[in-house]
Amino acid sequence: MSEYLTIVIFICVSIIVSLALGVLPMFLAVSKPNSEKLSTYECGFNPLSRARKNFDIKFYLVSILFIIFDLEIAFLFPWAVSLSNISYTGFWSMMIFLAILTIGFIYEWCKGALEWE
Repeated sequence: MSEYLTIVIFICVSIIVSLALGVLPMFLAVSKPNSEKLSTYECGFNPLSRARKNFDIKFYLVSILFIIFDLEIAFLFPWAVSLSNISYTGFWSMMIFLAILTIGFIYEWCKGALEWE
């Protein structure tokens, strides 16, 4: 049971800190509302126009690229932690995975998906 004591302490401290950072601004922050602060703000567009607007495809490309490279990091971290315990099969399978991602990145770069106009 003593092995879990540090985890319980960590959870308790994180709950206390998150509650403190969530509740204290309600009492300490100065509130001076005006019409500009109370207006609706979404992506810099005028809130009085229609809700269905066309977005540039670059927004979607950037979000997809972010998800791809974020997932790459999600796979790389556990692999790097367990690198001493896996065999050459695990090592070379990750090298193949990284090669495929690198080829995809070079393709996107050549197609101009990373350039913002």
